[in-house]
Amino acid sequence: MVMLAVVIVSWNVRDLLRTCLDSLLADLEASGIPSCIVVVDSASTDETPAMVRAEFPAVELIACDDNIGYVKGNNLALTHLGIAGKVGQAVAQPARLACASFRFAWLLNPDTVVHRGAAKALLDFMEAHPRCGLCGPKLLNPDGSLQHGAFALPGLVQLALETQPVLWRFRDTWLDGRYAAAQYEGPPFRVGHPLGAAMFARVEAIRQVGLLDEGFEMYAEEVDWAMRMHKAGWEIWCVPQAVVTHYGGASSGQVSERAERLKWRSRQRYYRKHYGPLKRWLAMRLVPSQHRQAGDSAAG
Repeated sequence: MVMLAVVIVSWNVRDLLRTCLDSLLADLEASGIPSCIVVVDSASTDETPAMVRAEFPAVELIACDDNIGYVKGNNLALTHLGIAGKVGQAVAQPARLACASFRFAWLLNPDTVVHRGAAKALLDFMEAHPRCGLCGPKLLNPDGSLQHGAFALPGLVQLALETQPVLWRFRDTWLDGRYAAAQYEGPPFRVGHPLGAAMFARVEAIRQVGLLDEGFEMYAEEVDWAMRMHKAGWEIWCVPQAVVTHYGGASSGQVSERAERLKWRSRQRYYRKHYGPLKRWLAMRLVPSQHRQAGDSAAG
């Protein structure tokens, strides 16, 4: 029985992906967790597919002809593995995975390094907390300093702190949805949502709330997923006993101007999906005018 599916979506980060896979495989081997790793490559031009085939033959590679992005890439892999499917789409596992019974899925960025014991700490926590639908590890920057890896669900205050210069002195505080650094040194704690770099999800929860919303091409997709799980009664946690180093922005940094546009487009989609009329109207007034959209028919 394969208990854990690990999905990594990669685009032009070959060397970082190699390091990620080395650390992940070492951790999974040490823990003895039955697992399957799928790499979805979004038409990289740096010979990523060749590297995966040559150096990691046990890893399943889905090499795309186009850059389909983070959200569609994860959904493609989850559907391919039979974990979940799109509405109206049959879910069928490939023959070699027909006997697999996935209970958890770890959506891992390629610019991460998995510390020893991380996978087991996350899985053990999930096993002990059956109402936890989604959790994340403690994240570190490459220099070993703490990286905020969990946040409160966004409200108007967080948006104002980001967009109003007079309020910038309150950024990176609890008002901005951050949790105290000391919490990352203690036991697991409840959060609004984990950062998307290393989301560990329960398959049962995925099947209940559905795949990532492909209306979010990049950014806010993990916030939306967590919100949908909260609404369905699932708990969201951070598990500091699991540690992952996250480089951050390795793929999106290659297209920074487009990434900035997508960030605000995704946020507005989130506001339209989950805010009431008044709160949504106020949020749109706070969005920078150059990024404001008149509407999003797919936002629901």
